[in-house]
Amino acid sequence: MNIKITSDSTCDLSSDLLEKYNIDIIPLHIEKENDMFQDGVDIFPEDIFKHVYAGGALCTTSAVNPDEYQLFFQSLVGQYEAVIHINLGSGFSSCYQHARIAAKDFANVFVVDSRNLSTGQGHVVMEAAVKAQAACSANDILKHLERIIPKIRASFLLDRLDYMVKGGRCSSVLALGANLLSLKPCIEVEDGKMKVGKKYRGTLQKCLLHYVEDKLEQRSIIIPERIFVTHTTINPETAKSVIDAVNQTKHFEHVYETDAGCTVSSHCGPGTLGILFIES
Repeated sequence: MNIKITSDSTCDLSSDLLEKYNIDIIPLHIEKENDMFQDGVDIFPEDIFKHVYAGGALCTTSAVNPDEYQLFFQSLVGQYEAVIHINLGSGFSSCYQHARIAAKDFANVFVVDSRNLSTGQGHVVMEAAVKAQAACSANDILKHLERIIPKIRASFLLDRLDYMVKGGRCSSVLALGANLLSLKPCIEVEDGKMKVGKKYRGTLQKCLLHYVEDKLEQRSIIIPERIFVTHTTINPETAKSVIDAVNQTKHFEHVYETDAGCTVSSHCGPGTLGILFIES
């Protein structure tokens, strides 16, 4: 079947993967000092970090509106038997609700709540794209996604908490305590929402390697097809050490390094890295 897979810019998949699997992306909005930009089109994470570093206010994100989704779907429905759009989790944004409103006008558009973010959402997109390339029906793809979504494990280790404080997602007291103790908190996605997991202590590289060891401890229940190592701006040597640690497990067929987009970057700041995989 000729099925098109689409997603929001928040899925953080690389341009190579988007091209390989013919995935189209619609960008979220990023507001910087009352000016509006499109995620990954005319604003990028480094622009946000430079702005904040220079003393500017934290950038904010806003959802794609129903009219934008409608135009997006309209440009595709005539070319494909079905369009399956995978949204940023409904617990993080109104994108899913807006896409569903727009999809009501099209009999062959199906909207999926990834219940995740970044390449946790990206896993859902990839699963759909692989099935689409294998000529599976839209119904079979949707059933597969329903089974796989609860099994995605997404988490990130944060180097700093000032972006979370500025965004109102944690108190300045908590951030001060974490900084004084050199604590790096792990943010996990569970049941479509974010929670604080284990806190690691020490240098970022040391904490990341312990974090990877903890997350991959029970490899027997992790599907080996792919893992994402996704990060905001970070020391290349630190990122390489994590990828080397993942590769040394010799468990994964594909280890994809991807850059986190503006949404994760604006909330988590530089020095954030996560490993994201699927359990069986």
